[in-house]
Amino acid sequence: MNQKRNFSDSKKVAVLVDDHFEDSEVAEPLAFLQDRGMEVELIGVAAHRQCTGKHGYQVKTTKAVADASVDDYVGLMIPGGHAPDSLRLNKLMVQFVRSFFLTDKPVAAICHGPQLLIEADVVGNKTVTSWASVATDLKNAGAVWVDREVVVDGNLITSRKPQDLQAFCQAFTEHIG
Repeated sequence: MNQKRNFSDSKKVAVLVDDHFEDSEVAEPLAFLQDRGMEVELIGVAAHRQCTGKHGYQVKTTKAVADASVDDYVGLMIPGGHAPDSLRLNKLMVQFVRSFFLTDKPVAAICHGPQLLIEADVVGNKTVTSWASVATDLKNAGAVWVDREVVVDGNLITSRKPQDLQAFCQAFTEHIG
């Protein structure tokens, strides 16, 4: 079902970051969202921590996941790179993702981002896509993996790689409403 959802008057989006994120998968969605009047908070394991992408792009976390409330956001975005692999080791981060997903608000993950969804145990019986090397992990977690630019299954939006960013960002913002 591809209907727009309007959860509140808030236009705040949470984006999960840690070192070694895929630079374009943070930079392009940030610009895309901000150009559409949305406020973005970069959520990490610690607040005000400088995080560096795989290619040198730097961002500073806005808030620690321990201080983030699912109720404050209309959407959650999980960029790829190597960051999701380290973030999935943090129990609070995994709980935040799972809690967010269960609200039925839009959750978007690109590239290696679905690794965090696997750890949060939310991909079972969902049709998803990702970077090809994550496909077997998603299938083993009960997902149906397909090779498409963008896949929307309920409140879950997934994409494969940086070349899919335009379609990914568009699908995500359409579901925010």
